[in-house]
Formats: sequence, C-alpha cells, structure tokens
Amino acid sequence: MTERDERPGRTVRKAVIPAAGQGTRFLPATKAMPKEMLPVVDTPAIQYIVEEAVRAGLTDVLMITGRNKRSLEDHFDRNVELEVGLEAKGDSAKLARVQESTDLAQVHYVRQGDPKGLGHAVAVAEQHVGDEPFVVLLGDDIVDARDPLLDAMIAVREEHGGSVVAFMEVPEDQIHLYGCAVAEPTGTTDVVKVSGLVEKPRREEAPSNLAIIGRYLLDPAVFDVLRETPPGKGGEIQLTDALQVLASGDGPGHGVHGVVFRGRRYDTGDKLDYIKAVVRLASERSDIGSDLREWLGEFVASGAGAQDRA
Repeated sequence: MTERDERPGRTVRKAVIPAAGQGTRFLPATKAMPKEMLPVVDTPAIQYIVEEAVRAGLTDVLMITGRNKRSLEDHFDRNVELEVGLEAKGDSAKLARVQESTDLAQVHYVRQGDPKGLGHAVAVAEQHVGDEPFVVLLGDDIVDARDPLLDAMIAVREEHGGSVVAFMEVPEDQIHLYGCAVAEPTGTTDVVKVSGLVEKPRREEAPSNLAIIGRYLLDPAVFDVLRETPPGKGGEIQLTDALQVLASGDGPGHGVHGVVFRGRRYDTGDKLDYIKAVVRLASERSDIGSDLREWLGEFVASGAGAQDRA
C-alpha cells in the first residue's frame, strides 16, 4: 500500500456528501426532484448537511452526484434574478435566506457514474480529497446544531489517528437495520475501539447494540483499501468492508475508533421518520413553533386521526 501521512493532529478540512441515490422510497415526489432537495420545513435536507460540515470547520465540500441532480448545484449557486427581485421589493429577510446557501461553503461536484454502493461513492472522491483525512456525511441523518458530533469525532482522530465512525445505541430488535460494531471501551466516555463491523446482522448474531449512523471521518488510507475491496451484498462496494480491513490492520492510517452519539438526530430516510423530523424541527422554530405546538395538542386531543382511521 502507498505510504500515507497519518499524523493524528492533521487538520480536517474537507467533507464528502454522497448524493447519487434515486430516492425511490419517496416516489413519486422524487421522480423529478432529488430526495436531498425535499424540504425540512423550508430548508432542503441537503442544506442542513452542508451547514453541519461548515460548523465543524469543513468549508471544502464535495458532493457525489448522479443524473437528475442539477437542482443541487442550482441551490448552492447564485440566482441573480431572484436576488435582484427581492432587493427591489425591500425584502431583506428573504434575500438573506437565499444568499445564505450560496455563501455557506466552497461546494464542488463530481458524478458517480454507475452507482456501486457507498464504498464506490467514497472512492470517487479520491482525486478531490487527495492525501488528507476527510468526513463523509450521509444525507438521511440530520444532526441537531446544538450537538456537535463532528467536533467530537475530529477530537478522537486527533488523539488516536486512523478513522472514526459515529454510532448510536439502538434497541436489539432494530439492530438488523444497521451496520453494527464489534467494539470495546477505551476508558473515555462514549469513545470505543472498533475491532470489527457487521453489516445488518440478525438480532441473535449482533455483537452489540451500537449501530452506525451516517457520519464517518476517514483516513486517506481507505482509498487503498477500497481499490482492493470486492463487491459485497447487493453487488455493491461496501464501505463497512473497507472499514473492517482498517480496523483489523496495523499499517499506516489503520485503526478505527467510534464515537457513541447521544444527541438529537433526525432521520429523514423513510416517510414516517421524515414527517417526524419536520414536525420536531418546526415545533422549535421561533416563527411557527408556538402555533404548531398548540395545534398539535388540539389535534391529538380531538382524536381526529383515530376517527379518520375508523
């Protein structure tokens, strides 16, 4: 393998956001619109992900896209006509919101081509990332701005080197939905040493209740491993397979630690969880939260939903 710079304190500057999926769980809404552009209240889901990266100091963002994803580029680009119109109307509040996405970060785009799994999407980022550690953020998980998960992951990387994966504890009957960690305590609260990963294990075979969530801080050594990683489940190149190699090896850039996240996370990966995420975030808004909470209380108390199902 190629020698990599594995200095634990090396600054993490770059973020990679895979966004080439078709979003079939949200059809027909995603027939002509990328799932990443689905609004969470009034902000596209993808903007929450970019904002999270920026809060952690990652201002160089690469999106891995595919066909029909042009609106992602448009969202983070300027819309001069719209800005001029809002300025002419004196609508400074909306103008600021429109310009916010444009000014967030330096956003780059590369197409994945033939999607072959998350591992393949990460491999596509190699030319842009180069010989640096980088963060991968999956768009189905929105992490609350009040819970700085990426900062914690970067701190673990600075102490231990290698790669860092975010986990959460889930009930035993849900572990089959996630990648799962074989891990042991490090002596630091909510930091574990990972010795193995199992992709969606059966409940009785799961080594723990630590489930992978969509945040990875990867050493560039992962690119060497991905080049040698054969397709796994579903004919796709699995990132967990590459992380398994990094966790069990001792070469440059090897070693995997985990951060157990206990903060607020909003899952936008399926219809029900997406609706819950919208309601939870909207209910905390200063502009509509009070009215929404009052209405929700009245709606539940009235039993309207139960009557509709009867």
